[in-house]
Amino acid sequence: MSSSAQNFQWLHRGTSEIFPNQPESNNPEENLEQRILNSDRPLRVKLGIDPTGTDIHLGHSIPYRKLRAFQDAGHIAVVIIGDFTAQIGDPTGKSDVRRQLTPEEVKANGETYLKQLRPILDFDTPGRLEIRYNSEWLSQLDLAKIQELLATMTVGQMLAKEGFAERYNQEKPIFLHEFLYPLMQGYDSVAVDADVELGGTDQKFNIVVGRDLQRHFKKRPQFGLLLPILLGTDGVQKMSKSLNNYVGLQEDALSMYSKLEKTPDALLPEYFELLTNLDLTSLPENPRECQQKLAVEIVSQFHGKDAAQKAQQDAIEIVKKGGAGSDSVPKYSLAEVEFPAKIFYILNVSGLCKSSGDGRRQIKGGAVRLDGDRITEENLTFNSPDELSGKVLQVGKKRFVRLV
Repeated sequence: MSSSAQNFQWLHRGTSEIFPNQPESNNPEENLEQRILNSDRPLRVKLGIDPTGTDIHLGHSIPYRKLRAFQDAGHIAVVIIGDFTAQIGDPTGKSDVRRQLTPEEVKANGETYLKQLRPILDFDTPGRLEIRYNSEWLSQLDLAKIQELLATMTVGQMLAKEGFAERYNQEKPIFLHEFLYPLMQGYDSVAVDADVELGGTDQKFNIVVGRDLQRHFKKRPQFGLLLPILLGTDGVQKMSKSLNNYVGLQEDALSMYSKLEKTPDALLPEYFELLTNLDLTSLPENPRECQQKLAVEIVSQFHGKDAAQKAQQDAIEIVKKGGAGSDSVPKYSLAEVEFPAKIFYILNVSGLCKSSGDGRRQIKGGAVRLDGDRITEENLTFNSPDELSGKVLQVGKKRFVRLV
């Protein structure tokens, strides 16, 4: 095992929980550090992802960053694309049954996910990465094997899972195929001989099921390593595309920078710890400098240092052009707008676009920004002028108005 494996700072940074964990034990079955030190082979570290959408955001990237840390310490990353389980959908934290995806949708999403993960994981070092699709084994299960899996867990245990109990008490339907999800995800650990499984803190139940199934099939049970759920850029709710408080891995450099340089002060320590490898004891004391350093560092990870520095300069130019005392940006009075108003309508009446249809096209093309943040929803609605007053609305690189 490489010497880096014996320095466990990488293991514990940003980690919420490792289980089982008996810190004083020399038993490799009770202590992950001892398992690493005593193993005569690299550990197999599992992380599964169900390609139920097309975009990965920074919140999703946290367990993959930890997986990269395991790779750098000499271990094998086993990325499982849940092409079979995605057709069921993880019920964790869901108040309703998830829509079942078609195989074609899942395949396309899986290819997109892998492309987005390339800046994070080591795809190039031989023997450090396995990419597996769980349809390889799950599609081969016959009824006898499924019955064996179902017999390892009671209905009471299933109803203890987050989300199921709430839905049951609210008399919302729980379909039997949803009970299969944690068993199938757990069986993934059996199929790939996982030594460690990574996941968010909301995945503990599923990881424990994997341990139980490994025991059932006479295999050495895996360790679970849980990581925090990242708060979004609003500093209030978890990062989510539906809440529009996310930073997507596919976003262009300027969009990423513009969002991250506005990270709330209270979130800065967490973002630095979970999203960078920077020394946490040598960060700038000034919060504004911290925001800029964070933004440059994260954009560099996905677009390179040159693109990050250019994004910083572009963001500064936008602020200069739209500054409070600047005459270079014409003003548009929101008193002329009847609220609630959609963004494409505001683009039209402000003169930035020739028509509402043109506004929609510009949004779809990624040309519209509000205070430097790219607008992606063409039906984005504002309920009052207070939500827009003082902000700079931009189309392309040369058309700006300050909304007043």
